[in-house]
Amino acid sequence: MATRKNGQTMRFASPPSILATVSVVGPREGQGPMSGWFDVVKPDRLLGQKSWEKAECKMVEEAVELLMTKSGVRRSELDFLLAGDLLNQIISASFAARTIDVPYFGLYGACSTIAEALALGSALIDGGFATNVCAVSSSHHDTAERQYRFPTEFGTQRPPTAQWTATAAGAVMLGPRGKGKLEVTHATIGRVVDNGMKDPFDMGTAMAPAAADTIAAHFRDTGRDPDAYDFVVTGDLGAVGQPLADELLKKQGVNLEDRFIDCGKMIYDETQDAHAGGSGCGCSASVFAGYLAKNLEQGKFERILLVCTGALHSVTTYQQGESIPGIAHAVSVERSG
Repeated sequence: MATRKNGQTMRFASPPSILATVSVVGPREGQGPMSGWFDVVKPDRLLGQKSWEKAECKMVEEAVELLMTKSGVRRSELDFLLAGDLLNQIISASFAARTIDVPYFGLYGACSTIAEALALGSALIDGGFATNVCAVSSSHHDTAERQYRFPTEFGTQRPPTAQWTATAAGAVMLGPRGKGKLEVTHATIGRVVDNGMKDPFDMGTAMAPAAADTIAAHFRDTGRDPDAYDFVVTGDLGAVGQPLADELLKKQGVNLEDRFIDCGKMIYDETQDAHAGGSGCGCSASVFAGYLAKNLEQGKFERILLVCTGALHSVTTYQQGESIPGIAHAVSVERSG
């Protein structure tokens, strides 16, 4: 059997279509530069729930329900839900899956989760194991702060290198080839890269080496060069990590020039006091499901490489003095035909 994997990259013989995308975000995200591209902007971060964790779960449920409506895929036709978030035991995804009630894979790739879900969902469809797959990831500023740092009520001062965890969820419905305007053609699966960074308030520096490693691997494995893409989009290195990744890539002979953009820098503007930019599983998921996918559908872009990055640490590992490993997964999303 001929292999469809070269190095770290899978090439899909029958690239799955993206049938629909949905983005649900909180009020801060809805006031930023991407505001016109999100499907739903919530007026408050609690979403009518009794806790931030319940609110995040509700965001996932609403995103998937709206996604099924937009895509025309009925619940009985949805083969798998692939979902994840930042919280212990991915509770937002798992408790939402309890309500959505379809076969479920729970994923954890930190902020890289949406790309991981798209890669695995595409492999399931291309391999003949599924017809329709929903990929979704979420984050909530206040749930993440409570788990990783301090409750927001403490008003803890954040250093300039810190990023703001987005209150957002992004969902993507994958289906058979030819059913949508967009296709997932390749997936490059990242390695865990750890350069010894230990500062949890500087995720960009911790994740940048993994992003550069995966991007370089993608071009090496596919034989493509940066000119093949309208944009190489990381998510989410922010204002600190993106220049570092760019520098690391140039040392490997990969020059992305002005086609290198970052979801963490796109979701907020300078007036919103996000410091180094946005982060969280919902940041790149919502920017992709909103701005990027819709511009591809409208023909403004032809092909992007979405490279979602994650910091694979926890409260426990930080307290034990461990460094912060990074991961990045990439998917090539292209207009069909």
